[in-house]
Amino acid sequence: MVHGMRVGRNKDRVNRKEPSVLGSARRVAPDLSPNTISVLIESRHARYIPESGFTLIEIMVTLLILAILLAIAIPTFLGVTKSANDRGAQSNLNTAMLNANAAYRSNNQSYGAPNVVNSTLLKSAEPSLSFTTANSTGPGVVSVFPTSDGKAIVLASLSKSNSCWYLVDNPQGSTAATTPFAAAATGTANTSTTTLASGTNIKFLDSKAGTIFVEVKGDSIPGDCKASGPVYKGKSFEWSTAGFPSL
Repeated sequence: MVHGMRVGRNKDRVNRKEPSVLGSARRVAPDLSPNTISVLIESRHARYIPESGFTLIEIMVTLLILAILLAIAIPTFLGVTKSANDRGAQSNLNTAMLNANAAYRSNNQSYGAPNVVNSTLLKSAEPSLSFTTANSTGPGVVSVFPTSDGKAIVLASLSKSNSCWYLVDNPQGSTAATTPFAAAATGTANTSTTTLASGTNIKFLDSKAGTIFVEVKGDSIPGDCKASGPVYKGKSFEWSTAGFPSL
């Protein structure tokens, strides 16, 4: 009888299910917040983004196009820069000559005695510029030379592009002074020349009445740009009576 009861109890234990450890554990709900969903979507999309870049041919074509554009733009830029530099020197010479002409008229039609139109007088009339009897060292420095007979004056200015510009006023065309005037002028009017020997002393026509405009292009030696003793060591030379040459 007792044995039968034990067998029954064993059967009850077998048939009775023990609670599962995994089943009794607390299940954690997935994080479905908007931020988490956004991160998941972005990470999924990132898997399908193809690698981007340029091929060697594309890079070479781009460099070639840039080289062509630079080849066109650089000469244009340099030309504009030179023109601006030359215009600055010419403008300073024109301003200085206006003051010199005014002094000439008030000095009884003379650049000489009693009130010599020299660097000191022009400096007092135009303080924005520097005037000197020596050579011009830049566009803002004007070299001045009135002839000894008071009948003519020479102004010189060196531009940043290494061109020396001269403005010569000989109102009566009858100056008897020598350097830098002579019966035969250097070069021919309105004709550019490149055949002058380096170191040539420039002469202005002593019998030419009115204003003479002169350019010595490409002379990088400041000492050559001097109103009382102009020297040619440039690339070209031209003078005109109608305005500054365009070399």
